[in-house]
Amino acid sequence: MSALAVLFIATGPGYGSRCVKRWETWVERRMQVSPTGARAEVRTHWLTMADGQKIYVRDWPCATVHGAVVFVHGLGEHSGRYAELAQWFNERGYSVRGYDQRGHGHTPGQRGALRQADDLLGDLAAVYADYAQGLSSPPLLLGHSMGGLVALRTVLDGRIAPPALVLSSPALRSWEPAWLVRLARGLKRVAPRLPLRNRLPCAKVSHDPQVVAAYRRDPLRNGWITPRLADFIFRAGAACIADAARLAQPTLLLVAESDGLVDPSGSREFSRLAMPTGQLTTRFFSMLYHELFNEAEPWRGQVLMQLSDWLTRNAPPAVRVDGVGHP
Repeated sequence: MSALAVLFIATGPGYGSRCVKRWETWVERRMQVSPTGARAEVRTHWLTMADGQKIYVRDWPCATVHGAVVFVHGLGEHSGRYAELAQWFNERGYSVRGYDQRGHGHTPGQRGALRQADDLLGDLAAVYADYAQGLSSPPLLLGHSMGGLVALRTVLDGRIAPPALVLSSPALRSWEPAWLVRLARGLKRVAPRLPLRNRLPCAKVSHDPQVVAAYRRDPLRNGWITPRLADFIFRAGAACIADAARLAQPTLLLVAESDGLVDPSGSREFSRLAMPTGQLTTRFFSMLYHELFNEAEPWRGQVLMQLSDWLTRNAPPAVRVDGVGHP
């Protein structure tokens, strides 16, 4: 997450109702296009959370199933941007589920807003449990950026227990100065849903100009955050680092050391503290930008080679046991 000097730039009245209408009326295409133009079959449906919030779900099924994986996307984006990665997993025998986190993508509601501080953790637990009920064994979990933070915090809290975990550029530490972190905490108390620009630097998501261009023009991408969500990111990141020694799942941590959206020092510290558990494999990519799975070639291929090797050694299979919507 970048420049929470965000915290001074609010929108005008009526923003929430306008964005809900826009996102609810967007029509999903049968074939989801990835940031680089790849297409993969996708099935979509809705899940309703305990508080009544509707969550938009994408499933990329696989006819010959070796296993399954749940994706958790990052701040301001949506699960549709993971079509190419889903296709990569499909080609290796994995069915995939992604979903648009509340305040993002097709999921209705104010952009970048939470009702309660732990909403994103509860949502992931519910989406994961729904998917896992159609499997003989639970799916593995993959989270990117804020999604990596949500995935890790949900696992460390014991809400879910995936057999393996992949973290891509997780938002464990921000580039924001300490005074802005304190300001977010204060604003959370008095104006928790105040809409603010997140100021993510689009040019720093990837070295691939096509990926950057697609990111900029994506109608489902949003540039908003609220004090409650910002405070959640700051607090949860610090808590994950503090709890690193509790890591109990085989975990692959992929770190972009030239990341301009999240501070990679958070991942380095987490890696150091979690290493004694024997569960963590960390791979550092010194020249790469934030979206490792969307990087320019040949770097993207190198990242995926590391992921493939780790999956071969650490990801147990899951068996298809039911029909549409599940592996």
